[in-house]
Amino acid sequence: MSEHAGTPEAGGIRFDQVTVAYDGTAVLEDFDLRVEAGEVMALLGPSGSGKTTALRAVAGFVRPARGRVWIGDRDVTDLPPHARDVGMVVQQYALFPHLRVADNVAFGLKARRTPRGQVAERVAEVLEMVGMGGYARRYPRELSGGQQQRVAIARALAVRPGVLLLDEPLSALDARLRSGMLAELDRLHRELPGVSVLYVTHDQVEALTLADRVAVMDRARLREVGTPRALYRAPRGSFTASFVGSANLLPVTRAGEGRVRFGDTELRVATPGPGTGGAAATLCVRPHRISLGDGGTNVLRGVARAVQWRGATYRVAVEVAGHEVVADVPESASTPAVGDRAAVSFAAEDGVLIDD
Repeated sequence: MSEHAGTPEAGGIRFDQVTVAYDGTAVLEDFDLRVEAGEVMALLGPSGSGKTTALRAVAGFVRPARGRVWIGDRDVTDLPPHARDVGMVVQQYALFPHLRVADNVAFGLKARRTPRGQVAERVAEVLEMVGMGGYARRYPRELSGGQQQRVAIARALAVRPGVLLLDEPLSALDARLRSGMLAELDRLHRELPGVSVLYVTHDQVEALTLADRVAVMDRARLREVGTPRALYRAPRGSFTASFVGSANLLPVTRAGEGRVRFGDTELRVATPGPGTGGAAATLCVRPHRISLGDGGTNVLRGVARAVQWRGATYRVAVEVAGHEVVADVPESASTPAVGDRAAVSFAAEDGVLIDD
């Protein structure tokens, strides 16, 4: 039983050791997570990690094989979807093509037998909220992808849910629209501070931009939970380090307090931990914290294997002790040619030591 079992808080979402299985195979296993009232929680992970299954368990579209799901102070595990006080936006928006925008947004209100006068008022209110007030008479086919997404969000919000579920809502948009909608979702949540948001994505930029906290998932299990800044700067596991942002993950052995060995090179680290010599670990260093040259505390020497121009930066890959060390350096930096001897360096505090 979860440590949170007992009297749940009002508001928010709680998964209590939830397992979902299909044909005997667990697609979500022992999932234990709390989303606080008003919090944006991103479920981040690769395809097949269990993200959407967790979302569907909250919505009521899948039934856990074991464990319980709470929304606020209610155990909703056995309730049908319409009784759960949730709004949901899916990847392809799922708007009714034969209904105008206003009727799409009003659908949930009418299903709940909301008085007609209140329906019209609420539809106008949420369409204005998402910037679609002038489109009420249009059909979905007359809207762009970004506009359809706004309508889908308005429909989800029309019923005033305590929980908003977003399942890859931006994946069908191009890069420019996606950036704009990220800003819109952030603004929308500031206007609705009491709504808890569970946001499923495989895009780390979306997760780091929108979420108060991120739950990293892999192979049906929760791997790590934390603020975007904490997961990026101090991941506790190699999977999180590699999935949340780019990372150099260097196999090292401990060589005493504050020291590790990478190949034949001793490096200084600021990460606290036991100083047992010879213990295997992984050193995580973000590419933008690595500089070209030998000016840092820790210096690695090798051969440049790739130099890629990326607009404002160059990405330089240097082979050191049989491993690739990647540095993102300013465009103004003097970069080596492929095949040249090269040195890279980083400060002790820029390496995070992860115990294997």
